[in-house]
Amino acid sequence: MSTDFEKRAALDSSGFVVLADHVPGVVQEIRYYSTYNFVGDRIDGYEEPCALITIEAARALKAVANQAAVMGYRLKIFDAYRPAAAVRNFVLWGIEDLDLRMKPFFYPDLEKQELFSRGYIASRSSHSRGSTVDLTLLDMAKGREADMGSPFDFFSEVSHPDSTLVTEEQHANRMMLQDLMVRNGFVPIDCEWWHFTLEKEPYPDTYFEFPVSSSSLRR
Repeated sequence: MSTDFEKRAALDSSGFVVLADHVPGVVQEIRYYSTYNFVGDRIDGYEEPCALITIEAARALKAVANQAAVMGYRLKIFDAYRPAAAVRNFVLWGIEDLDLRMKPFFYPDLEKQELFSRGYIASRSSHSRGSTVDLTLLDMAKGREADMGSPFDFFSEVSHPDSTLVTEEQHANRMMLQDLMVRNGFVPIDCEWWHFTLEKEPYPDTYFEFPVSSSSLRR
């Protein structure tokens, strides 16, 4: 059972910022605010289509963005801080066997329960600790996302960073993103090319509850 201190800590947004305030030019497509996601509905806790993140992670992402800009790319953010309520929303959705609306688009080859057992969706997400981000690169010369071989939140082996099911160019794009992130203190995972967590995250044991909105942050 959570203590009163833990409950207060989970609602304390003082260490968070609006990412766009710290990384000018960042592109945002906050999928869980929209209905175009693997659930098919706006997710609990997403009150604004903006990325919130810890100050430490924002500083690291600014360095990533600066280095990417020199190479002709901008960062595109799909998700950053994710309230614990959103994760509970995912878990409840996983229990509802009949809701398969988005299966053809996001997990065509898997059963819903496998999304959890294979690690694509966690019952406690690092995103809720505030220093994890889902992102890609926007190729400014071509005016579109860099081709990564699979879209964000496509739950399949083809989305593993080291998948052999993608072309050399697609693999090179994934490694370019990974190199930029790792060079600036982020750690990748083995099943999603878009997912990175700040290695020295400031809140490794706290899963925050406040909603995704600029008004949630203490000014």
